[in-house]
Amino acid sequence: MTLTANWSYPTAVRFGAGRIVEIAECCNALGIKKPLLVTDRGLATMEITTRTRALLAAAGLGDAMFAEVDPNPTDKNAEAGVQVYRDGGHDGVIAFGGGSGLDLAKTIAFWAGQTRPLWDFKDIGDWWTRADPDAIAPIIAVPTTAGTGSEVGRAGVITNSATAEKKIIFHPKMLPGIVIADPELTVGMPKFITAGTGLDAFAHCVEAYSSPHFHPMSQGIALEGMRLVKDYLPRAYADGTDIEARGQMMAAAAMGATAFQKGLGAIHALSHPIGALYHTHHGTTNAVCMPAVLQFNRGAIAQRFDMAAAYLGIDGGFDGFCAFVDDFNDSFGIPKRMSGLGVENPDIDRLVKGALADPSVGGNPVAMTEENTQALFDAVL
Repeated sequence: MTLTANWSYPTAVRFGAGRIVEIAECCNALGIKKPLLVTDRGLATMEITTRTRALLAAAGLGDAMFAEVDPNPTDKNAEAGVQVYRDGGHDGVIAFGGGSGLDLAKTIAFWAGQTRPLWDFKDIGDWWTRADPDAIAPIIAVPTTAGTGSEVGRAGVITNSATAEKKIIFHPKMLPGIVIADPELTVGMPKFITAGTGLDAFAHCVEAYSSPHFHPMSQGIALEGMRLVKDYLPRAYADGTDIEARGQMMAAAAMGATAFQKGLGAIHALSHPIGALYHTHHGTTNAVCMPAVLQFNRGAIAQRFDMAAAYLGIDGGFDGFCAFVDDFNDSFGIPKRMSGLGVENPDIDRLVKGALADPSVGGNPVAMTEENTQALFDAVL
């Protein structure tokens, strides 16, 4: 089956194999004449990146690139990228890569035209209104993984280098104006990245579906997103050249990020401080946390997951869903505990403090306290 479509929800999405060739056309559509392509160090020299830069150069748009992006991007990365953007006289950003590159690229596009410090725009209340919306540069997002869904998000997760805390920078205009979702760009992903990013998309859908907030549209998107990951992640993992599976996983990633407008929860509240302090892979960290969080939330979510399990073709209701998650993780070699990701002698007090300060706490269906959050960390560490 050929997967090709043009979507306008939640933004304009050009979906389909080979559509990276439309990158110059997308720049023209947004009025970008001198884009800065922002990606991570690992992608900087890969063929998909050099090919994209060649497409830009051939269209007279230059081939400028910034690739000083850490796996968990920091404010220092953002400062350096803003300096390159300003010095180069750029007028738009191409966010190219996985979650790290996309989040930093969106942050650079947002912050380059502002005069206030970055942390003045944390996702707290109406702090986003402090920004000058007319100074936010246009963004084209080109995901090369299928996990975070940052290409359809209105925020960037940035680590405070002074405190080792992950913070969310938010503004509605951080939503890219155009997304190119080309599954051919994900073919070269290693198996462990395919698994980790795919399970990140699954975690987004699970947490959105679990959230107590009212958002029926997101609830439906989360449910179908879970199905796509269940059906297609094993195929993408087994055969990285399976374009249909890669495409369906790109759809699932975008669906997860769209769905979590409804809220995230304890999985992300735990994984954010773990990743910030110990530099673990975000999606894989989420996968390790998920079984314990499902049990933690059992009383509030069991009934709705009885319905989800039936839709997903999983026997046994909530308990069957939990058993499926355990087996799913095992099939991709996900460790049972964070020690399997190299987290040794963790600072529990600091992790608990970071988790309770994370914005995701508000979307968990069971209230998180110092005591029960420490118990959760004990379960996953």
